[in-house]
Amino acid sequence: MLITKEYFAGKVKSIAFQNEYGNFTVGVMDIGEFEFGTNTIERMTVISGKLTVQLPEKENWQDFINGETFTIPAQQKFRIKVQEQTAYLCRYE
Repeated sequence: MLITKEYFAGKVKSIAFQNEYGNFTVGVMDIGEFEFGTNTIERMTVISGKLTVQLPEKENWQDFINGETFTIPAQQKFRIKVQEQTAYLCRYE
């Protein structure tokens, strides 16, 4: 079953799915700045575009582009800046 969600007045949209490899969302982010929280470990891979991310407990921002992955621990908050529409895949562990 596919589950669709929208966040931040429709600027972030995702489709959740499960398969033999785990639980995932695939989605898109419009230009803007967003703060997210995690319930589980999340591994986010940029499919197309660029995300500038402030990982939990870090002061510096880091860029992630096509094919790059970053990991956020469970029960944490992180911030993202999006300067161009960007697609992502997120795996939940």
